[in-house]
Amino acid sequence: MVKINSFEVENVKRVKAVRLEPSATGLTIIGGRNGQGKTSVLDALAWALGGNKMAPTQARREGSVSDPKLHIELSNGIIVERTGKNSTLKVLDPSGKKSGQKLLDSFIDQLALNLPKFLQATPAEKGKALLQIIGVGDELLKLEQEEATLYSRRTEIGRIADQKKKYAAEMEYHPDLPKEPVSAAELIAQQQEILKHNAENQRLREQVDVVQARLNDATEKAAMLRTQLDETEAQVALYKEQLEAAQKSALDLHDESTEALEKNIAEVDEINRKIRVNLDREKAEIDAEGFSKQYEQLSKDIEALRKAKKSLLDGADLPLPGLSVKDGELLYNGQKWDCMSGAEQLKVATAIVRKLSPECGFVFVDKLEQMDLDTLKEYASWLEGEGLQVIGTRVSVGDECSIIIEDGYVKGSSEVVSKTEITPTVKESSTVAWGSWGDGK
Repeated sequence: MVKINSFEVENVKRVKAVRLEPSATGLTIIGGRNGQGKTSVLDALAWALGGNKMAPTQARREGSVSDPKLHIELSNGIIVERTGKNSTLKVLDPSGKKSGQKLLDSFIDQLALNLPKFLQATPAEKGKALLQIIGVGDELLKLEQEEATLYSRRTEIGRIADQKKKYAAEMEYHPDLPKEPVSAAELIAQQQEILKHNAENQRLREQVDVVQARLNDATEKAAMLRTQLDETEAQVALYKEQLEAAQKSALDLHDESTEALEKNIAEVDEINRKIRVNLDREKAEIDAEGFSKQYEQLSKDIEALRKAKKSLLDGADLPLPGLSVKDGELLYNGQKWDCMSGAEQLKVATAIVRKLSPECGFVFVDKLEQMDLDTLKEYASWLEGEGLQVIGTRVSVGDECSIIIEDGYVKGSSEVVSKTEITPTVKESSTVAWGSWGDGK
């Protein structure tokens, strides 16, 4: 990783002359009161390393007759200078392979020079940056789109199922009726069969009268036709036998009533209406059950997708333990960005920026006053463990500061002051990094 070994800044914004050899790892704090030139130092470094797109609007210090001068020495042997009226860039590469801004851009990430740009990004943009870093952005986006589609479908299915259940529950039901509608034609056919039977009975009754008339005629003929007595008597005997049989059959006959069928025929429409109501309710209940099963299956599918997303992120090479992405937003230890402390935000941002450009071992951080001393020490320890170099500013003149900027100079000197030139007994002017300060050195 490339670090900053030393830098000199003259006549840039509020800076008059500042020289510093920051600690190779950990936290180097540029302290001072408001308006003394702390942020100007970081702006100058960002301009020198990031190119003209990061140049201050008014680079030359107000009131200065001298042009800005920037000199930075990096740990890989490269020397960066901006001098002269036009602040021309000069990059000295000991290997001689590359030169100019192109060489610097090959290992320096823009966010390392401008961390506030990342801090000010939307939660979705931060989450997207993390996913791109760990290489699962496209796959996770696909899973999230599938989850959103299933979730939308499940919501719709659930709504329909609830409507079907409510509709079925509100419908009338008649449990004492048959499952299928009654056929009026069948009832009418039964009625016709009974009427036909009753007509046959009537015919047999009328036959009794016919036989009786014949008997009467025969008797009269017997009286008149004595000469035909034998034949007539034989006929009389025959007719008597027939009469007895007909009378005996007539006595056993019973007419059936069609009243019940007539009533059923009259009520068949109402019965069928109720049966149809029952069928509609049963169908509504079946539909509701079907949609409920779909809802359950969609819930299982959504859970499977969520497990796949978790597995994808669990297996990813995250720049910081505790980082994750949920619904496109970056989380740290389960907290969204706006719920993180300022210190947590800086730690997350530093880790992500570091991952964006592994060769760039330094990051500039402005306004460290949002951290208390304990948090600063914790942040510095983490940087030490990661082998990172952070050069930051803090509105403070306390012992945590590596140097104090006062009126554009390092406090205690009116000219460029190096680490070796600072009196060791003047603690507030020491350029020793936070880690060493924390050890009481």
